[in-house]
Amino acid sequence: QVQLVESGGGLVQAGDSLSLSCAASGRTASSYRMGWFRQAPGKEREFVASISTSGTSTYYADSVNGRFTISRDNAKSTVNLQMNSLKPEDTAVYYCAARRGLRHMASAGSYDYWGQGTQVTVSS
Repeated sequence: QVQLVESGGGLVQAGDSLSLSCAASGRTASSYRMGWFRQAPGKEREFVASISTSGTSTYYADSVNGRFTISRDNAKSTVNLQMNSLKPEDTAVYYCAARRGLRHMASAGSYDYWGQGTQVTVSS
C-alpha cells in the first residue's frame, strides 16, 4: 500500500514557473514507477510525465516536453514536477500516481495508487 500526497499547486501567470511535490508513504515506495497526470474541467485525465524507480528514465507528454521536469528522491520518498514556461492550457488538477509495474505506461488505468490532486491555475 502506498499513500500519496501532492503539494505546491497555486495560481500563477503565463510564463511563470511552479514546482509540485508528491510525498509517498510506505516502505516500498521507492520500488514504484511514479507518474504525474492532470485533468482539466470537462476533459479526460491525461499523462504528463513518468519516472523509473531509479530516476534514470523519464517520459513526457509532447505538450510539456522541454518545459516540465520530473525527478525523484528515494531517500525522502518524494517525486517532484518542475513546471516552467507555464501556459493557460496547463491549468488543471495535477495528480501524482504510483505504478507497481516497472515499464513506462501513459494510461491512467495502469497506475495503482493516486493522490488527491493539487490545483494549478495559469492566468493569461
